[in-house]
Amino acid sequence: MVSVPPLWHVPLPRRRSGSIASLVGPHMTFSGMDIALKASTHSSTSQQHWLHSTRYRCQYGLGSTHLNGRKRSPMVLSVRAVSGKSDLDFSDPSWKEKYQEDWNRRFSLPHITDIYDLKPRLTTFSLKKNRTDGGSLSADKWNGYVNKDDRALLKVIKYASPTSAGAECVDPDCSWVEHWIHRAGPRKEIYYEPAEVKAAIVTCGGLCPGLNDVIRQIVFTLEIYGVKNIVGIQFGYRGFFEKGLKEMPLSRKVVENINLSGGSFLGVSRGGAKTSEIVDSIQARRIDMLFVIGGNGSHAGANAIHEECRKRKLKVSVVAVPKTIDNDILFMDKTFGFDTAVEEAQRAINSAYIEARSAYHGIGLVKLMGRSSGFIAMQASLSSGQIDVCLIPEVSFTLDGEHGVMRHLEHLLEKKGFCVVCVAEGAGQDLLQKSNATDASGNVILSDFGVHMQQKIKSHFKDIGVPADVKYIDPTYMVRACRANASDAILCTVLGQNAVHGAFAGFSGITSGICNTHYAFLPITEVITKPKRVNPNSRMWHRCLTSTGQPDFH
Repeated sequence: MVSVPPLWHVPLPRRRSGSIASLVGPHMTFSGMDIALKASTHSSTSQQHWLHSTRYRCQYGLGSTHLNGRKRSPMVLSVRAVSGKSDLDFSDPSWKEKYQEDWNRRFSLPHITDIYDLKPRLTTFSLKKNRTDGGSLSADKWNGYVNKDDRALLKVIKYASPTSAGAECVDPDCSWVEHWIHRAGPRKEIYYEPAEVKAAIVTCGGLCPGLNDVIRQIVFTLEIYGVKNIVGIQFGYRGFFEKGLKEMPLSRKVVENINLSGGSFLGVSRGGAKTSEIVDSIQARRIDMLFVIGGNGSHAGANAIHEECRKRKLKVSVVAVPKTIDNDILFMDKTFGFDTAVEEAQRAINSAYIEARSAYHGIGLVKLMGRSSGFIAMQASLSSGQIDVCLIPEVSFTLDGEHGVMRHLEHLLEKKGFCVVCVAEGAGQDLLQKSNATDASGNVILSDFGVHMQQKIKSHFKDIGVPADVKYIDPTYMVRACRANASDAILCTVLGQNAVHGAFAGFSGITSGICNTHYAFLPITEVITKPKRVNPNSRMWHRCLTSTGQPDFH
């Protein structure tokens, strides 16, 4: 038998924990994403997202060169590619078919007919104004529905080689493989009687621009279907079990103008409960649809709730809406709140630029959000055009030495008299003392790299006898609390609508997102396997480096 051709075997980055501390099983506590994944019915092997990317060559030093061309010792790459339960043998002519079968299985959407023998009915959702048969909506003649077999293509670039910038390859030859996912939107047939439905909405984790826009659109769309009983669960998952936190009745009249302000109309919280307690509450409240608006951890919690409902054979659709300023949810082009965060970050960067330029040897330093992913720092640096150094978690660097950040800052002061530095909050953690402390969500509490950088710059220039005036800005809470901009408001509108369409279509354990510019439904189990991170070998990161002009800090 021909041996399996070598493929890159790379460590998956450990994902950050979620926004609830105890949502795995009926009698288990949730302290991280690794545990949360056990709530899935899929095998642990099938949870692996193993599309291999040259991003890891750069990120983990697997290539022979770095951006400045200096040679580094190549590493031997191991030989394993796993899809589902079986290893793929790329010498097998049918490996593509096997891979495709595994992909289709992994990305199939859980449905309430998996546990219930139900017949669908004609939908009540229609934007057509003319009515027939005593006033019922003429849904059968409206062409605004998505066929259940519609699919969207997740990847559209055919890479010629694994060495192409940003290449994501399945096999060593970068063969073209189609990755199809379910198209989102209203279906012609639904699996719930709208008049009998009780729907609940909960916002989890931290604040994010656009939360109120999503709540508003979910309520609007539910009412178009004919749902009258809509409630909000206050202060995240805590609202399911905390005494004194009552359901908040929602209607178009109640939520009409909540999008005009930031924050969450329902309130948010971190921290946990047991899945069994939450599902007990869902049963007691007779909730049929639960819409969870949150990030990676909240998605893990939603999936655990979905699994427990299936275990109890409850006819409950649990649908998530991806919310994270960090833009770190897998497969999504972007998540709501991200565009607003980048736009608001411009104010901080511009202020730092003005302060630095106006001072003698001024150094502006801005810390932006991004625990494990540096998308905000990268995009804000690109859009502002005022950043000289951008530091993100995905790209390692050194502060001292001939090729360190401090030496480059010296050069910038000599050359132009001032400079501006942008850092993501999760950058440089390997340079700081690690803490085992966690917050209420189970997230490891990061050391404050922004403050560390501020102190490091001051002490370095003091030691070399060069005056430096450091202006440090941290706009984190200002960015989180603001109202969504136009781009995010549109995204929130569509995501909220599609979440309702997915629930009425009978899906559960899914999330609604924008993938390759198309709106799609994805199984939660796949999007929580690991966080999306900046690819250091991508064209976008290279564009950022071109804009800042920074060297490789090694």
